[in-house]
Amino acid sequence: MEAIVLYTTPAAGHLISMVELGKLIHTHQPSLTIHILIAPVPYGASSTAPYIAAVSSTTPYITFHNHPTITLPPNASNSSIESLIFEFINLNNPNVHQSLLSISKSFNIQALIVDFFCSNALSIAAKLNIPGYHFSTSGAAALTYKLCLPTIQKNSTINFKDLNKTQILNVPGVPPFQSSDLPKILLNNECFLDCSITLTNSAGIIVNTFELLEPRAIQAIADGLCVPDNPTPPVYYIGPLSRGHNEDEAVAQECLTWLDSQPCQSVVYLCFGSLGLFSIEQLKEIALGLENSGYRFLWVVRNPPSGDENHSLAVSTQPDPDLDSLLPEGFLGRTKERGLVVRSWAPQVAVLNHNSIGGFVSHCGWNSVLKRVVLVEDVKIALWMNESKDGFVSATEVEKRVRELMDSENIKTITPLLGNELLL
Repeated sequence: MEAIVLYTTPAAGHLISMVELGKLIHTHQPSLTIHILIAPVPYGASSTAPYIAAVSSTTPYITFHNHPTITLPPNASNSSIESLIFEFINLNNPNVHQSLLSISKSFNIQALIVDFFCSNALSIAAKLNIPGYHFSTSGAAALTYKLCLPTIQKNSTINFKDLNKTQILNVPGVPPFQSSDLPKILLNNECFLDCSITLTNSAGIIVNTFELLEPRAIQAIADGLCVPDNPTPPVYYIGPLSRGHNEDEAVAQECLTWLDSQPCQSVVYLCFGSLGLFSIEQLKEIALGLENSGYRFLWVVRNPPSGDENHSLAVSTQPDPDLDSLLPEGFLGRTKERGLVVRSWAPQVAVLNHNSIGGFVSHCGWNSVLKRVVLVEDVKIALWMNESKDGFVSATEVEKRVRELMDSENIKTITPLLGNELLL
């Protein structure tokens, strides 16, 4: 029998995208079985066990392989969470090697497909003569940056984190941007560079997007502008892959029942992804901003970062957040008539499709963007929020942007322009 092996981190956005990719592959090649390796990572992500169990029970051709938790050696650097993810995944390579050997005893492995964080595992596939592919879960624009990074680094000795924050960066296929606009993980060249190099050495790159959504970025990649000194591997645009998962039916029902009682397009929805963790101080500012805005809201709140300095952070279920201790005193009581705060998770696809939702404040994770663009006709995405130098967003700024979002008649939706091109 033949098999495809997928390798991903357990962050919900990455895992769900990989599962949907596996389903798509099986649709076109029903004889294939799909094996998904899940790497351990150093953060307390919400448990995906119910989701994995649901997929396993409904899609028997998919088999999950959870790798054991890894503890960093004592001399490991006291790094950022982003750097730690790379360290943990690199230390997991022996488990990947063992899994591939084990699977190959019963199956003829046709390919190993990895997400970006797991890119270094492609070297293992090469040693085993297994074609290795990269799956970009974050669209073509992000891919242009990843492909360009080796060339940028070759022409500069400066780490991006040391750049003047107002310095303009030019990457083919995307508008110029300031280095300060990059996520923190992209400012660490050392962690990111090795994974970027593996892209050009892969058998191909699979991207969760489509041409009408990102024509400039896709054209730049096709023209070879991102890898000027080497051939670009074959790139396959297979999006949009965007699905939700029913992790907690009781929570889902609570959200939807509450939305049913709200006026059309009156609610702003706030959700920041599986890794969208804020300090208690930031949560309080968001709460005050929402309260002062006067608008109805549905807000998904997760526990703040643990602050564990020993890096022995297992991928385990965090307890549900204690809203009374995290949010301003009396906030829940004062806003109970126009706001709903839910713990950790909400049925995002169903929420975004509900006619009571009029705005979406998001971390702009690619899955959230696709859900917004592909599934929803009239929900607006929030304007950029101004931060202080340390990345803190004040209650005043939250209030201002929520008002602009919900008051504006000028924020246009691009979904009607896409029309029938979006075939799910």
